[in-house]
Amino acid sequence: MSTTHTDRLRALLEPLAVQAGLDLEDVKVTKAGNRRQVQIDVDTDGGVDMDAIAEFSRAVGEALDASDVMGDEPYLLEVGSPGAERPLVLPRHWQRAEGRLAKIHLVDGGELVARVLEADEAGALVEVQPVKGRGRPKERRLEYVEVARARVQVEFNRKDDEQLLDEAADFDEGDDGAE
Repeated sequence: MSTTHTDRLRALLEPLAVQAGLDLEDVKVTKAGNRRQVQIDVDTDGGVDMDAIAEFSRAVGEALDASDVMGDEPYLLEVGSPGAERPLVLPRHWQRAEGRLAKIHLVDGGELVARVLEADEAGALVEVQPVKGRGRPKERRLEYVEVARARVQVEFNRKDDEQLLDEAADFDEGDDGAE
């Protein structure tokens, strides 16, 4: 089995990520004009901050310059995090998405939108959102082998549980309209 360019890059970068306390999520090399663009995504359980990305980027640049992995051709290095709408591929991705909404495409062709309640190494417990707001959300256990692909969804104006409780308390204490 031959080793690809990306495999060689991963082999060089993985120990640097581990040393920095990061998970190496993705490595892509694309052609950008007369140079190559190296895009690297890293993450941690608590999310990755800009200082950690900058420090890792410096270490990667030094390692790439000291190795022959990129050859003599110039390259542009980009290091970042997977972003808000990250794909859910590995169990750790599902665990990091607990509490978040995900669009899930099933192997059997089905599709659902669900909130990730908890996740382990074999699957995730999700709260399936009702279609068009009809009915109540239902919990469902999904094994990862049932999932073709999944991606976190961005939610605007999502109210957390504490806000909902505060609003419910305000409603209960408010004027009931009786005179």
